[in-house]
Amino acid sequence: MIVEIVAVGTELLLGQIVNSNAAEIGSRLAEAGLDHYRQTVVGDNLDRMAAALREAMERADAVVVTGGIGPTQDDITREAMCAAAGVPMVFDEAFAGLLRERWARRGWEMPESNLRQAEHPEGAVMIPNPRGTAPGLRLRAGDAWLIALPGVPQEMLPMLEESVIPFLVAEAGGDGSVLVSRVIRTWGLPESRVAEMLGDLFAAAGNPTMAFLASAGEIKVRLTARAPDDRAAAALLDPLEAVVRERLGRRVFAVGGDPIEAIVLGLLAERGWTVGTAESATGGLLAARLTGVPGASASYVGSIVAYTARAKQDLLGVPAAVLEEHGLVSEETALAMAAGAAGRLPADVVVAVTGSAGPEPLEAPVGTIVVAVQTPEGAAARVLRLPPDRERARTLGSTGALHLLRRALLGEWWRT
Repeated sequence: MIVEIVAVGTELLLGQIVNSNAAEIGSRLAEAGLDHYRQTVVGDNLDRMAAALREAMERADAVVVTGGIGPTQDDITREAMCAAAGVPMVFDEAFAGLLRERWARRGWEMPESNLRQAEHPEGAVMIPNPRGTAPGLRLRAGDAWLIALPGVPQEMLPMLEESVIPFLVAEAGGDGSVLVSRVIRTWGLPESRVAEMLGDLFAAAGNPTMAFLASAGEIKVRLTARAPDDRAAAALLDPLEAVVRERLGRRVFAVGGDPIEAIVLGLLAERGWTVGTAESATGGLLAARLTGVPGASASYVGSIVAYTARAKQDLLGVPAAVLEEHGLVSEETALAMAAGAAGRLPADVVVAVTGSAGPEPLEAPVGTIVVAVQTPEGAAARVLRLPPDRERARTLGSTGALHLLRRALLGEWWRT
């Protein structure tokens, strides 16, 4: 079965909301072994919405629509479904009664606009919404199914998992096949170099397939296999993963699973070490990423953000002579920041970051980020040359700092 996704909402086109629903639905479709080749985003315009649905219905066996089934005037997915399927709108008195009862139980007077949620295309089945008042809709339109779900993720996901995916699997014939992906995560090489190193494997790929994904400074190699069951899929993926790992070597740091900050905290816990951070250019991003991991307090002790030269001297004890001789953006200053933080924080390990994030260059080209790591086993610093964009340099700089910390914790100091 081929399933397409149509996300409705002008706010998605304007970039005011990230289309996370499509990613969640795509993930669930893949886990269920359902084919998914295309996604569409369309604004709140009846003609364009109906056209998008008709086009998707020509290509797919089922079209999952998210958004536009609320009570306001711009919630017109129901009308678009009617136009695409060529059926009239009908009103469900029984559901209208349930809506009134629900509002009455809360002691509130229901706005009349909420009765729009009792409307649906003729022939559509209402899908229960356990977390909201807007029911989903399932309508057979020609050779395809139209399935509408709320745009609110907290409402959409339970309906997808409990009602929609089981229905689609049953409609697909329940052949039992699964689609399994395995993501090999790397750091330290550009995407083009990774693609070159694996070029022959990519060219020969059939089942499993291979794809390259760049994300926040990391390069991911995604392997995907279709098989009768998970065990058979693993039998296809294991030998290909082994070859990829052999070629990329220590640049591979994980397969799926936790983000780099969680991996680093796990390594610290294994060694019984604590960590602190000293930040300048990244302004606390490194600390935020580490403390975003549940249970981080077991290893993370705190941060000193010292942005100016004076703050580096006063808060971290960086010698004035180091700053004068080597400047703010230097390995020597980063090492002095790490040493100073180690003397002020109750931490076994310290990661320090300084640099020139921009928009104007500070002693070095914009995108120059310097990272130093100090552990009980030694200290080293490294200069990262990142894109000359302030936010990308800061984000990629924090990623690079975490990976250099990981390698230091593993004893793979980047200078050796």
